[in-house]
Amino acid sequence: MSPENIYQNIVELSPFPVYVTTGEDMIITVANDATLKAWGRDKSVLGKKFSEALPELKDQPFAGLIQHVLRTGEVYHTENDRADLMVDGRLQTYYYKFTYQPMSDASGNISSVLCFASDVTELELARQEVARTNQRLYNMVRQAPVGICIVTGDDRIVEVANDSYLEIVGKQRSELESRSIWEGVPEAAESYRPVLDEVFRTGKPFYANEHPILLVRNGMEELVYVDFVYEPVKNTVGEVSSVMVVAIEITDKVLSRKAVEDSEQRALLAIEATDMGTFEVDLDTGILRTSERLDVIFGVEGSLSRKDFVDRIHPDDIEVRAEAYREMDRTGRLFYEARVVWPDGSVHWISVHGKVEKNGQGQGVRMLGTVLDITDYIHLQQQKDDFISVASHELKTPMTSVRASMQVVDRLLKSDPSSPRLSEFVDKVNSNLAKMQQLVESLLNVSKISSGQLALHKTDFVVAEMVEECCDHIRMAGEYELKTTGDTSLRVYADKHQIDQVLVNLVNNAVKYAPLSKIIEINISKPHENYIKVSVIDFGPGIPEAKIPHIFDRYYRADTSGIQYSGLGLGLYISADIIKRHGGDIGVVSKEGEGSEFWFTLPVG
Repeated sequence: MSPENIYQNIVELSPFPVYVTTGEDMIITVANDATLKAWGRDKSVLGKKFSEALPELKDQPFAGLIQHVLRTGEVYHTENDRADLMVDGRLQTYYYKFTYQPMSDASGNISSVLCFASDVTELELARQEVARTNQRLYNMVRQAPVGICIVTGDDRIVEVANDSYLEIVGKQRSELESRSIWEGVPEAAESYRPVLDEVFRTGKPFYANEHPILLVRNGMEELVYVDFVYEPVKNTVGEVSSVMVVAIEITDKVLSRKAVEDSEQRALLAIEATDMGTFEVDLDTGILRTSERLDVIFGVEGSLSRKDFVDRIHPDDIEVRAEAYREMDRTGRLFYEARVVWPDGSVHWISVHGKVEKNGQGQGVRMLGTVLDITDYIHLQQQKDDFISVASHELKTPMTSVRASMQVVDRLLKSDPSSPRLSEFVDKVNSNLAKMQQLVESLLNVSKISSGQLALHKTDFVVAEMVEECCDHIRMAGEYELKTTGDTSLRVYADKHQIDQVLVNLVNNAVKYAPLSKIIEINISKPHENYIKVSVIDFGPGIPEAKIPHIFDRYYRADTSGIQYSGLGLGLYISADIIKRHGGDIGVVSKEGEGSEFWFTLPVG
């Protein structure tokens, strides 16, 4: 076989496009099958001018590049140039990595241009999708109603910080993003650099409550108080690749509490008109005098004796009280928080404040004090702490999956850009982003509820049609049967989108807490001429009676014992607010072992 034939066979058998144009007119003299397939042409293009064979490239740069190589002899190389080609009768976009190589004739003059190309369309589209996915992730973080900042790398670079976080630290976005966190917030470096480094090193989260931080905000030093979490995010090999900071400023709350503490002595005479109980102890005789409110706080009838006062303290908090009295001996002031046990066995939290009055010789003669029932406050604090932990966990889980998937995509793009697994991991990224979007939307809905911005857009519609259209994610999975019963002709005038959201929340609850109840019944009825009733009925384990009064509270979750119960505890709270704004009622009927019926009513007119 002659060298010419060998050369021709190599070109023809190449899986990559190879073609040659000759002369100023750029006559196509060689084009292998891979080239013809890429162009969507046949061998009739051979012998034609480049512009005649591929007229759709007229306003694209390729003819000019070939002419430049032909005139200058300079090789042209590119990584991913876009080409819009007429293939299968329609203009389609492709991306190519190619080289234009000058070729000389026997006289040494440049007469032709040789092109080697490879199709990198799938690689480029995957890269663009990853970039879009990354941007969507950052956009959702920026919209979160709590402060969020993501710090990465050995240099602790801030990848993204949302508006709430920027407001907390008093910085502009340009001062923080793409910079070291300690360059952006240098005043916090001394105290918190070791803490952040430890989270990166150990992979263990750090939680802080009411931390005082001296920040420079808008050019002024301010002492602020913050609840925050340093939550590590690990890559596919278990290494901490970044840390998500979730922060909530509570300066107003802390300062308000401190102001109350500082003004207690001045307000003592007015305390009796509040929910605080008061007491007075004669330090010489030990006689205790109490207000009626204090007796109620300790759960006793009649007057509380000093022995009762001490005996009611929870055994685990006796030492807390003893240490507070030792401190009082040194400072003249008493403060402690402890649990008290009522005669019926129930446990309540109290906050005790007191001040010793001294005589002219500096000896204490009596102590005046107040007692406040802080049980509800402690519960709210616990709910807040649980919410920060749950929110960071719920956001961290899909975010970790997104980051891991993008790292796999990055490796595939470098090692095997034609791998079919690219689309698999891109789909996984989008799925986790959808979860994050649902979480962020729930938080934004709570924010709208708090600010009164959750508006209603009412229309007239058939309730049964809305029921059949909702919960596609449940129906498509095929694991549960949604059974519509009752009067399917009933109509209502309401915000269809928000009522659909209520129904989805109730059905999701049934699936989450009654997973073995494969039939979920949605009943539509009209128990009264002025309203209709929609019930979501499952046949699962039911709800303990003690938890039913709290089921529609914000951040409340009926069962938090297992990781299978994900979510922020906002669904039923949002649902209750939507129904309330419609002028309806919402409730639940449940008995352990017999399932649950979540229902809501809507006015007909």
